[in-house]
Amino acid sequence: MVRVSRSKAHLVTEARRPMSEDISYRQRRYLIMMGLRVVCFVIAIILFTNGAGWLTAFPAVGAIIIPYFAVVFANGGREPTSQRGFQAYEPRLPDRYTPPPARYFSGQAEGPPAGMGPNGSDTDMAGNNGAPSPMTQTPHPSPPGNG
Repeated sequence: MVRVSRSKAHLVTEARRPMSEDISYRQRRYLIMMGLRVVCFVIAIILFTNGAGWLTAFPAVGAIIIPYFAVVFANGGREPTSQRGFQAYEPRLPDRYTPPPARYFSGQAEGPPAGMGPNGSDTDMAGNNGAPSPMTQTPHPSPPGNG
C-alpha cells in the first residue's frame, strides 16, 4: 500500500489560530529571549573578568532589559488578528455614467430652451413662473405730457 503525503492545509478563513498553538508560540518566544539573556550574562561575566572595562556594560544592559520584554510579550495575550488575510473580492467600480437628456442635443444651443429655467421647468432661479422679477425690472420713463 502506497501512502501519499499531503502538504499542509492552507488557512483560508479569517479564524484565529487555536489557543494551544498561540500558547506554544508565546512559550517558544519567551524561551528564546531568556536564552539570549543567558548568553548576554555569560558574555558580560567573561568581559568583566578579562578587564574589558566599559565594554562589559553592553551585554550587562542586555541581560537586565531582555527579561522585561520577554515577560511582556509572553503575557501580552493573543496576537492581533490581521486585516490583510483572506478577504472576499470587492471590485471598486466608478458610479454608472448617465448621459444628459437628449433634448439638449437636438440642434439647439447648449442649455435649456429660452424661457425655461435651469432645471427644464418654466421657473427661473428665483422661482418665478416666466414673469420677470420685480427686483430686476428697470423703471420705465413716464409718458410725455403727464407731468
